[in-house]
Amino acid sequence: MKQVVQNYKSGELAVLDVPVPGCKPGGVLVRSAYSLISTGTELMKVSEAGMSMLGKARSRPDQVAKVVQSVATNGVPATYRKVMGKLDSYTPLGYSLCGVVEQVGAGIDDVAVGDLVACAGNEHALHAELNWVPKNLYARVPDGLAPQHAAFGTVGSIALQGVRQGEPRLGEVALVVGLGLIGQLVVQLLAASGVRVVGADPDPVRCELAARLGAVACGDPASAAVETAVAELTGGHGADQVYLAAGGGSNEPVELAARLSRDRGRVIDIGKCRLDLPWNAYYEKELDVRFSRSYGPGRYDPGYELDGRDYPIGYVRWTERRNLACFLDLLARGSVDVEPLVSHTADFDDAVETYQRLKDGGLKAVAVLFRYPGHAVEAQAPVVAVPEVKRRGGGASAPARIAKSPVRLAFVGAGNYATSMLLPHLVERDGVELSAVVTTTALSAANAKRKFGFAGATTDLDAVLGDPSIDAVFVVTRHSSHAGLTRKALLAGKTVFVEKPLALTEDELAGVLAAVEESGNDRLQVGFNRRFAPLLREARQRFGARTGPASLRYLVNAGRLEHSSWYLQQGTEGSRFAGEGGHFIDTASWLLGADPVSVYAAAPSGNDGGGDIQAVLRYPDGSTAAISYVTTGSPGFPKETLDLVADGKVLRLDDFVRASVYFEKSTAGRKKWVSSWLPKARDKGQSAELAAFVKAVRTGGPMPVPLESLVATTAATLAVQAGLASGAPVTLARAR
Repeated sequence: MKQVVQNYKSGELAVLDVPVPGCKPGGVLVRSAYSLISTGTELMKVSEAGMSMLGKARSRPDQVAKVVQSVATNGVPATYRKVMGKLDSYTPLGYSLCGVVEQVGAGIDDVAVGDLVACAGNEHALHAELNWVPKNLYARVPDGLAPQHAAFGTVGSIALQGVRQGEPRLGEVALVVGLGLIGQLVVQLLAASGVRVVGADPDPVRCELAARLGAVACGDPASAAVETAVAELTGGHGADQVYLAAGGGSNEPVELAARLSRDRGRVIDIGKCRLDLPWNAYYEKELDVRFSRSYGPGRYDPGYELDGRDYPIGYVRWTERRNLACFLDLLARGSVDVEPLVSHTADFDDAVETYQRLKDGGLKAVAVLFRYPGHAVEAQAPVVAVPEVKRRGGGASAPARIAKSPVRLAFVGAGNYATSMLLPHLVERDGVELSAVVTTTALSAANAKRKFGFAGATTDLDAVLGDPSIDAVFVVTRHSSHAGLTRKALLAGKTVFVEKPLALTEDELAGVLAAVEESGNDRLQVGFNRRFAPLLREARQRFGARTGPASLRYLVNAGRLEHSSWYLQQGTEGSRFAGEGGHFIDTASWLLGADPVSVYAAAPSGNDGGGDIQAVLRYPDGSTAAISYVTTGSPGFPKETLDLVADGKVLRLDDFVRASVYFEKSTAGRKKWVSSWLPKARDKGQSAELAAFVKAVRTGGPMPVPLESLVATTAATLAVQAGLASGAPVTLARAR
């Protein structure tokens, strides 16, 4: 087999043919799929190897001390032979990889041949085609997680252990100094924990990346930007935690930590940086300096790492292996995203050239992966496009035709939802005329005309769309017809209200937007009514603006449908979530003030898309929304409950009849305040939504929800279906 090695004396790097390691008891033989270059630790070793002997000695004073001790014990000649022999030997590189179990050693029963595992250790997860890995240094990769992402497991565990040492608490502010590979992961882990993060790095590209991955603010530590951001977020008190993820010989990170920490703050050293603590600064604030030892408890303990003796979970909750498994789970659920960190993927045969380019600066990278033979075709992460809204002429929305009063409306479809949730709010509204109803059967049209007073009833859609007196068309039909009918109505120049979903496929969505571009008519609204619910709007106002990422949980106790329901006709009408899920995604996005950038979806075994679904959406500022859409719950439990948590505040919504906001407010002392409302009549926003739509039609003003938001929500709903099919996180790709 082949393995990357280095001669520490000469600095030579090579890919050697070496014997295949044996599969010893207590471990597994793993064939590598991807291994990760640690651009910090490994490049430091590569750089040291290229130094003179004096340079090597200066960079490793700890080893020099051992040499001095050996001289005193064994004499100069023996020590010289020993040191030169060790230097003039090939040593391995690498410590983080993902691969497939090829052979299982005696005593191993938690994995089998063919399982995908992530592996750790600078003696067991090497840049080599095959590695023997002891039990406590591997973890099974969750279903759906791409192997190239699972290869980050070890460096992720290092970042995770550092964050654990900082003991972050919801609503705190952290400063991360150094935004290399470990620093970028620390930023994401802290943001996922509800901590507001400020990043510090002299590289503006790394600062921009950290901001995209969840940092509230980033800047050059030598500028005033970082200090200003920390002061604004903490009211001048200073950061609760400072994570030192920088390397090099400068003492500036340690001094910056002292300056920007709050009184009795925590300073956690993760990287290998100079630690000349300015005594007065650290003493006066009584700063708590902590070290993070690599991947976690068990590191450097041969009994744990080699003999497989685990630590009892009641005494040591997070060991090396548990940290590794935890990080893989965070990746699989989309709480951490490593794809933006991958700067380059190289074939394993090109390892020497890749290291040389990194060392010489020809390859600027945060993370680099080696791809091994047999995995030459890289699995493509699923992507759902968020189409760009193009308007004729490339400008803003075309001026709307201002309707004369009354606003004349036509309904296409008059089923249960139209007759129970929409028409009752319109029939008595001043300034509205129900001009026509179009259905596929004459009797249903006649019934709708009789019940709601439509001026006319017909089965001829073209006649209605061609009627210049009709201002707006409601599309309230079965899901499979929504996109096509919306497209026809837009091309006819009508303002359109279409019930969710807007589209069931990416092609259908593209077709609707093509009609917008062709006609210049972007007057479109989708029936996402919950953002208009008065109680939720009041709760959002009382919650106020936020400065850090938020965590949102939305439980939808949808209940079972009758077997005869057309909602279950997935072959033609799409899944139940495809038809209804946009409601909840839109509500989450409205509360978080942004559109999602990725989606991870999972369902219980045997679920065909019509039952329980868990969807986790990630937003540009690091916020996440977890939507649990369940059909197997008790009908006695409320249908919809929502919790929004950010900045030390919690918003709670109980089925649109009660809402509460919990927050802390500083007065003379600190006191917890609870703001709540008595039960109100359930109102999911249909009336307010229709009022806003009618007003937009009558006045020609902006539509109630921007078209770009409607498109993003529809794409995210489609991404849930794509995620269920692939078992992997789905990126929502926007046109650039």
